[in-house]
Amino acid sequence: MPSLTYVKGLPTPLDELNALGFTNFEMFLEAFAPIFRDAAIETVNHLLSEAEFNKSTWNTHLQKTYQISKRHANGVIVYAKGKVDGSKEHRVLHLKTLEGKAKSIEAWIKKAERKLKLARKFYAKKNWQNSKTGCNFPLSCSLSYKDTNWQNLKFQIHHKKRKLYLIQSKIKFLKYKLIKVAVPHGQVFIVGSKDESFGNQIAQWDGKSITFRVPTRLESRFGKYVVSEVGNFDRNINRLSETGSKTWHLFKKDGKWNVAVQFTPSEVKRQSKDRNYGCIGIDMNPGSIGWSYVDTEGNLKAHGQIPLKMGLPSGRQQAQIVDACLSLANLAICFACPVVCEELDFANKKERCGEESRKYARMLSSWAYNRFYELLESILSNRGIELLTVNAAYSSLIGLVKYMKMYALSSDCAAALVIARRGMTLSERLPSAITAYLSVNDRKHVWHWWLQLNKQIKRSGKINRRHDYFTVPNWSFLANLETEEA
Repeated sequence: MPSLTYVKGLPTPLDELNALGFTNFEMFLEAFAPIFRDAAIETVNHLLSEAEFNKSTWNTHLQKTYQISKRHANGVIVYAKGKVDGSKEHRVLHLKTLEGKAKSIEAWIKKAERKLKLARKFYAKKNWQNSKTGCNFPLSCSLSYKDTNWQNLKFQIHHKKRKLYLIQSKIKFLKYKLIKVAVPHGQVFIVGSKDESFGNQIAQWDGKSITFRVPTRLESRFGKYVVSEVGNFDRNINRLSETGSKTWHLFKKDGKWNVAVQFTPSEVKRQSKDRNYGCIGIDMNPGSIGWSYVDTEGNLKAHGQIPLKMGLPSGRQQAQIVDACLSLANLAICFACPVVCEELDFANKKERCGEESRKYARMLSSWAYNRFYELLESILSNRGIELLTVNAAYSSLIGLVKYMKMYALSSDCAAALVIARRGMTLSERLPSAITAYLSVNDRKHVWHWWLQLNKQIKRSGKINRRHDYFTVPNWSFLANLETEEA
């Protein structure tokens, strides 16, 4: 089970304040934090070196060098290892992002150069004026800029190649560049264990006060233990158990000490039934979240939208995301069913922002998709609601073709309906009105035919907007396309 972390500002009771206006616990943290940082820096450097790392031997080295106990040293090692592993993972993700951008630019350049090549080939024909197909990229001139669209495209290709060269150079450089790890000031990290009293031998918290074991180096100043009133971690749904491991992280931010406890959450009563009894599907868009509830037969029973505002400051956007997640949780409790969302990797989409329109790039960059799904999973888990993820392949197309006109839905609610049905492992076959014009082979996967339909719709030019799916009387134009190909 994944762990949870509760964070709060470190209290400063009046009866614990000294003449300087600090508590004894704050004075101890100020003295211990530099020692912890020096030990963490040395551990990080050792982990980044090519020398073999032996945890037991290094723990003994830290105890002797910094006069700290085995539990203190263990916290230093875990903290430093987390920093190093995080930096290495960040380097891998950075390289993956750059490689994705390079791949996207290469595909764009190849497509643009082919477009120019075919256009030149078309105008090289003698009777190109009488052509029935026309040019894929007809030559045109701009009176305001005094150049042609061909010149403009060549200019774009030139700059894309320059950008591609810079990205490829950066990739080569990062593959051999040494990894640097930042170890901030004002950090104390103590690892807990479920076999110890109060879940931690060094920092023992009884629900109100914390008793912290002072390392040998500072016993002459603060004694053997430092005790401070921390209080509890009030939550509407408190999953902090009295038993189990508790790892403490004390850190200084904006001149104020904060205390965080990491623990394995206690189980909550499950409120959602099995997926076979119905599901709520959601389709995430920057402007709204469409949701649809389907019953045990996969039929639509309720649907709606949760509006979202774009361009808000980070604080207000965070509050908006929480409100949206709480609304979805209330719907799931009302229908007593799990929530189904799509497995979307928006990092891949953001890699292609440079080759998309400005509107689309701004839309993707201005909304915290990952943050939404993190909060949704946390809020649903706290309320005993199951969150399912499914492959989102062709969910929008299926919703537009099959359900938008049938139920008079918006495009996001129609896609949410498909996602909910997919969460119930229900299949989506092509409508009979379409199979009448297309030769469908039952041996192939149904997604293959949705792919073919998507290609046919794009080639036809009959449907240019999502609203056009409402006005399609029949799909006879697909038969015309088959005739043209023959």
